[in-house]
Amino acid sequence: MCGLTGIWKWRGASRETLRDQAEDMSRQLTHRGPDDSGLWCDETAGIVLAQRRLSILDLSDAGHQPMHSACGRYVIAFNGEIYNHLDLRQRLAAAGAAPSWRGHSDTETLIACFVAWGIERTLQLSVGMFAFAAWDRQQRTLTLARDRMGEKPLYYGWCSDTLLFGSELKALKVHPAFDADINRDALTLYLRHDCVPAPYTIYRGIFKLRPGHVLCIPVDAPRDAQPMSYWRYNDVVTKGLSEPLVCSDVEATDALEEQLGASIRAQMLSDVPLGAFLSGGIDSSTVVALMQASSRRPVKTFTIGFEENGYDEAALAAAVAGHLGTVHTELYVRPEDALAVIPRLPSIFCEPFGDSSQIPTFLVSQLTRREVIVALSGDGGDELFGGYNRYLTARATWKRMRHLPRFARRAMAGALRTISPAAWDRLVERAAPLLPKKWRLATPGDKAHKLAEVLLL
Repeated sequence: MCGLTGIWKWRGASRETLRDQAEDMSRQLTHRGPDDSGLWCDETAGIVLAQRRLSILDLSDAGHQPMHSACGRYVIAFNGEIYNHLDLRQRLAAAGAAPSWRGHSDTETLIACFVAWGIERTLQLSVGMFAFAAWDRQQRTLTLARDRMGEKPLYYGWCSDTLLFGSELKALKVHPAFDADINRDALTLYLRHDCVPAPYTIYRGIFKLRPGHVLCIPVDAPRDAQPMSYWRYNDVVTKGLSEPLVCSDVEATDALEEQLGASIRAQMLSDVPLGAFLSGGIDSSTVVALMQASSRRPVKTFTIGFEENGYDEAALAAAVAGHLGTVHTELYVRPEDALAVIPRLPSIFCEPFGDSSQIPTFLVSQLTRREVIVALSGDGGDELFGGYNRYLTARATWKRMRHLPRFARRAMAGALRTISPAAWDRLVERAAPLLPKKWRLATPGDKAHKLAEVLLL
């Protein structure tokens, strides 16, 4: 998993103070990187970078971080993986820009690309999940960046004359300048979304760097720096709409399988044992099938089962594992197992998080860690391919409503919004015995207001 943290203090601090504070922050991330730790400090610039490493590629000292570029210009603390880093090495070699490689870590590849092409161009070329903090010793500029989809976290914020940053809020919290003031606006967002969405955090003045964004902070005007987007999902969609794929369904299916297979193979590049979460659903089953097709030995798969029939998918997972020939491990969770996790949640999550899947996710991760270091999963499939019912419902609703005149849709939306969500809930509850079963919805008030949003499109 790995983790990074750091400090940039403008008004000067002793080397000992910077290092001691960074060590305290780094210790909060030990669970993310139990294999190695490192710290680099330049007290004249007031900058210190620290990293906790979970070794996945290049287990030798050549992968130690923070890492310096061969020319000495850049220093980086990196969290994540660059899946196409071997391709990037080939491009560097073809351009005559490859250094004398010390090892085969993707961190070394990334920082060599900084030297050859600059950070912004490197971000455009890099495929992976990552967050990093890079110090440019020549320009005296700190760069914070996060991967396109935001798979790896990165928090930052100004505390007096000090910039704090790190992979988890708990690292920032131990710094003496940190002010744990609750952001009440973020709290209201949490109550609506069951999480605190980026760029906010539960603490006032502390932010999440958005997915696909980079923050370049120059020494001469550090507080004026603003995050900039280097990749936008909307741009990809727009390009796809302007250049539609013209082919048969079979050809489209084969092309998708080829793309998914290439992506899975890139993510299987590892110097440590690797496995997968398997629920028996379409997403995780597809991932495991493609993994097994690319592996010479049986893939290790893991699933969590429940005694309650309505929630148990272990039998489906076992059937998929048997069909694919994986080495399968399952753990049936009892109510007391789930309850035992709850007291640990505040130490696991840095801010309020209301997704009930956090408990089984923790349990299957705990089970998996006994056998492998890295695990792939099917998370994100429903979002990318519209698998949730809400996407199907929204599409069907819009098909029916889009032909109505705009003024009529606005009037309907206004009517829906005149009744508060709580009032809608009470109204539907009283009318439930008279309603068809399909209209007896959970949280009908929230759904009514969401329908109003669709009508305003």
